[in-house]
Amino acid sequence: MQEELLQFKKLNVWHLVDLPERKYTIGTKWVFHNKRADRGIVIRNKACLVVQGFYQEKGLDYYEVFAHVSRIEAIRIFLACASYKKFKVYQMDVKIAFLYGVVKEELDKALYGLHQAPHAWYETLSTHLTSIGFVHGTIDKTLFLKKFDSDLLIVQVYVDDIIYGSTNENLYKDFEAVIKLKFKAKYVKDILTKFKMNDCKSASTPIAPHEPLNVDLSRVEVNQKAYRSMTGSLMNLIVSRPDIMFKVFSCAIYQAAPKESHESAVKRIFCYLKGRVNLGFWYPSDSEFNSYAYTDSDYGGCNLDKKSTSGGCQFLGERLVSWQCKKQTNVFTSTAKAEYTAVSSCCSQVIWIQHQLMDGLWNQFLGDPDLL
Repeated sequence: MQEELLQFKKLNVWHLVDLPERKYTIGTKWVFHNKRADRGIVIRNKACLVVQGFYQEKGLDYYEVFAHVSRIEAIRIFLACASYKKFKVYQMDVKIAFLYGVVKEELDKALYGLHQAPHAWYETLSTHLTSIGFVHGTIDKTLFLKKFDSDLLIVQVYVDDIIYGSTNENLYKDFEAVIKLKFKAKYVKDILTKFKMNDCKSASTPIAPHEPLNVDLSRVEVNQKAYRSMTGSLMNLIVSRPDIMFKVFSCAIYQAAPKESHESAVKRIFCYLKGRVNLGFWYPSDSEFNSYAYTDSDYGGCNLDKKSTSGGCQFLGERLVSWQCKKQTNVFTSTAKAEYTAVSSCCSQVIWIQHQLMDGLWNQFLGDPDLL
């Protein structure tokens, strides 16, 4: 907490004034409890000072709240382009990013919880990057590029996470120094074991064969909060693991009243992941950059409402950049209609990828506007 308050003072988040008639309501929010694995003793509590933004009134306490946020597929396209151009990619995470945002209402800086905080952070970061020579994309406003003679430095922003790469390795350190001069950054390692299943037996598949999930009225209910926490963690994981997407979505349907069979299905996914911790994507540098897409649909596969499920994936050469697994909104009476719906969804995603790569910045970076 002391570290957090020192950051407020360092960044001039606020200044003391006489108590006004209207005031913000401030509260503390516990972020995490770090416990020792052997004794379960709390060794550190971290508190975050937040504003209860639901007390804000539009037009009085805030005006503009929209902030550009890149889609996760845009991050994968960035990585695909990086492998195609054969350059390294670095990532940084800006600590307490929202506190750098400048707001025009009452407060000096954007505290967490304010409606306008994301907008203020993006405007601050965007203004800083453009002031040092970057230009943002015409289609994707979270994509920034800067020219250095024959070399290029390209940056993709996802809220407070920044990934960047260049055709010249010497430009990495310069960019890192510039960002650290303005914002305090930290590097993140994506190694997390949230649920204690390190000793479980590995499973060969995430789905038990011939055991479809259903409402299961005969089984005992399990802890709903714990079940939602497990499925929520897996929902975050499917951003980089399409192999578990279908099963995770199937388990997430039963979050309102989970039973033992549903919990067992979730635990099987964790058992599957244990044996495939290092499974990930390979983006080859020698692959072409043409666009390929695949899609299919089952027919009435959902046991609850007999709706079909659409599935699809999109590639840039041999680089998987996007995938979908979604239950269709309507019940169809033929496999043809279900598959037409899946094709329509896949085509819309392909068109979005094409528009993304038609951005003038990508044309400059890839050097070939007719790749697609």
